[in-house]
Amino acid sequence: MIADWLLRLTTAQKRWGFGLCFLHLRNVKGFPWNHKRVYRIYRELELNLRIKPKRRLRRDKPDALSVPTAMNQVWSMDFMSDSLADGRSLRTFNVIDDYNREGLTIEVDLSLPSVRVIRALEQVIEWRGKPAAIRCDNGPEYLSSELINWAEKHQITMLYIQPGKPTQNAYVE
Repeated sequence: MIADWLLRLTTAQKRWGFGLCFLHLRNVKGFPWNHKRVYRIYRELELNLRIKPKRRLRRDKPDALSVPTAMNQVWSMDFMSDSLADGRSLRTFNVIDDYNREGLTIEVDLSLPSVRVIRALEQVIEWRGKPAAIRCDNGPEYLSSELINWAEKHQITMLYIQPGKPTQNAYVE
């Protein structure tokens, strides 16, 4: 009797596992069977669903970290954070020239949106000159349309590292 009901349910509802089948038999159909008895028969009929293995993301091999040959070829930028005694988060925005590892700017505040990032970069460009490219991770401030449009307007190439590979931005990390 239990086997017939289980076969009927699993053919009608192919994605139902043991839990849904048992709850349907118990709550909807009103059968008094306990879960151990139903599960034993469920296993004997080999109705277990195959557990799909997690698909792994295929990632390309990371490119070697390029070494610039002159100043203002590539700048790296990244955020760092710390917390204050009252629990608020303190963020720093750091820009480094990859050629001589010179720290060009450090902006410190509780919130640093993309407009503030652009303002800090423009201040550095005023006295240092503009870089050919800026390397950064995939943070929301760096992916914003404001920063991308600003970089295109100033003809600066944005170099984004692969997700989960902070060593590709090693100079600033």
